[in-house]
Amino acid sequence: MSKKSYRISAEIKEQILNRIKHEGVSVADAAAEHGVKANTVYAWLGTKAKGSVSLLEYNRLKKENEQLKQLVGEVTLKLSAQEKRG
Repeated sequence: MSKKSYRISAEIKEQILNRIKHEGVSVADAAAEHGVKANTVYAWLGTKAKGSVSLLEYNRLKKENEQLKQLVGEVTLKLSAQEKRG
């Protein structure tokens, strides 16, 4: 049995990378949706990200930033409630 290899069009490749970067879709999910191996997508990410923050790091930092914003909001509400009581 031989493996069939085929080229992924540039449009599909960009669509996958954009979903990962802008929509926060995981590499595994994006790869599975398009029938591509996750390792291939990781290779694309490495190629696209040279000289800049990797897309994976960008997504991780973006999620962390959202979590921190939520935490700051919760702490602010608690402090505000305490000031009103005291």
